[in-house]
Amino acid sequence: MDPGPTASIADVPGVGVGHATVWRDEPDPPAGRGVARTGVTVVDPGGNLYRAPVPAGGAVLNGAGECTGFLAAQEWGLLETPIFLTSTMQLGRVYDAACELLMEEDPTIGDPDNDCVIPVVAECDDGFLNDSRRMQVTRDDVARALAEARAAAGRAEAPAEGAVGSGTGMSCLGFKGGIGSSSRVVPPGPGGGPAYTVGVLAMTNFGERSRLTVAGVPVGALLPAAPAPTAPPAGSCIVVVLTDGPVTSADCQRLARRAGLGLARTGSTANHGSGEIFFAAATGLRAPRDTSPEAAPLSGYELDPFFAAVVEATEEAVLNSLLQAPTVTGRVGNTSQGLPTDRVVELLRAHGR
Repeated sequence: MDPGPTASIADVPGVGVGHATVWRDEPDPPAGRGVARTGVTVVDPGGNLYRAPVPAGGAVLNGAGECTGFLAAQEWGLLETPIFLTSTMQLGRVYDAACELLMEEDPTIGDPDNDCVIPVVAECDDGFLNDSRRMQVTRDDVARALAEARAAAGRAEAPAEGAVGSGTGMSCLGFKGGIGSSSRVVPPGPGGGPAYTVGVLAMTNFGERSRLTVAGVPVGALLPAAPAPTAPPAGSCIVVVLTDGPVTSADCQRLARRAGLGLARTGSTANHGSGEIFFAAATGLRAPRDTSPEAAPLSGYELDPFFAAVVEATEEAVLNSLLQAPTVTGRVGNTSQGLPTDRVVELLRAHGR
């Protein structure tokens, strides 16, 4: 399927992505704050999600991870906040900051006549490169990522990928991972109508080097062995799927499940200790709070191209996270190598790709 103009989640109208990268090389406390290779990434579907939520749903391939707001979204079928991504030990800090920042934006949140919010905050463990015993992320970092996402919403500019934001300390399939994104255009159906866009953003932190697969080629098995220990394979992956199609919350759950097929194409086997958590939302059925959308939802076989789009875009997002990430050295000298792209291209050409 064809990608959108930026080949990223920003191709979905109104969507913005913001990063706050936390990178420090300081001595351990009390002299300093230790080594930081971490951060925050925010995916903003656009608009005031509290006053006009969008249909949403999630899926779990392996549950050794955390995503706040997941249960509420599954129960109500709605997304009411931007999606915040960070490292495992920083989830509480990001959640607190998200609550404070969203209440500052909208004073009706949590007042006696309105509901509270449960921000969606998801995590992966970046402890191979980042000193996770130190609370490295601050409220200012969360504010910076949210402000950048708000400013980017609707600009249709591809977000930075690789070792940025919450992806700064992540490792994937034996190499440096991080943030990757992609999109696919769903063309009009046989009866006509509009085209829609499916966008994916992935925070990748999973898998073994020997299983890395690119376009069906077992690249990881064909590359030389790592010269030093790599990050453990059980590190998790968060996938965010957004579409402007009129998709219901129940079918958002179905879209989210398909992200697992995209991960499998790249070599994921969802290790025991890894959290593969997927979240999907559809802005095409946005409606004011406590009202029903006016648009007619897609259903049945109309969803098939959306399923294919999620699988393709997820696979590409994972690969983009690898292709855009340089070699990074972090705590105690641990190093995640950048993927040797020239050698990968040679292997693909040798296999007729």
